[in-house]
Amino acid sequence: MRPAWFSTLDKVLISEMHRWGIPLLRIALGGVFVWFGALKLFGVSPVKELVQTTYSFLPEPALLTVLGIWEVLVGIGLIFKLALRFTLALLWLQMAGTFAAALLQPSIFFRGANVFLLTTEGEFIIKNFVLVASGIVVGGFEVRPRRLADEQQIGTLGPEQ
Repeated sequence: MRPAWFSTLDKVLISEMHRWGIPLLRIALGGVFVWFGALKLFGVSPVKELVQTTYSFLPEPALLTVLGIWEVLVGIGLIFKLALRFTLALLWLQMAGTFAAALLQPSIFFRGANVFLLTTEGEFIIKNFVLVASGIVVGGFEVRPRRLADEQQIGTLGPEQ
């Protein structure tokens, strides 16, 4: 049997995680995008050669500049909760571009023909699944249809709905 103080503490901590979890996830995700985008804009990104090799058919250095601006805009949109639908669409489009890189140049991302044997660059791509999932969570909790938000504000829907 748990002591009463433990149950109280547990409820408080869970309540605070519920209150702050999604906003912190949104801000952290935004921070990652601003940081990675800024590295590209300043020409010091560790993925510079990877991007140039994978997308050699696109003009350089414009490609890194566009990607950098794109990522910074996604980050700012997430941090300040600006045009979240559009921001998340940009996030997912950018992520699609990183996954496409693995299709365009699989030898850079996988050892041999085995998709389970990742190179360092392959790990870079796989971690993007977490960024995509984070965007889905942020979108699911921070972007609500207007009608649903209005109904919840006036209490016609319970908290479980």
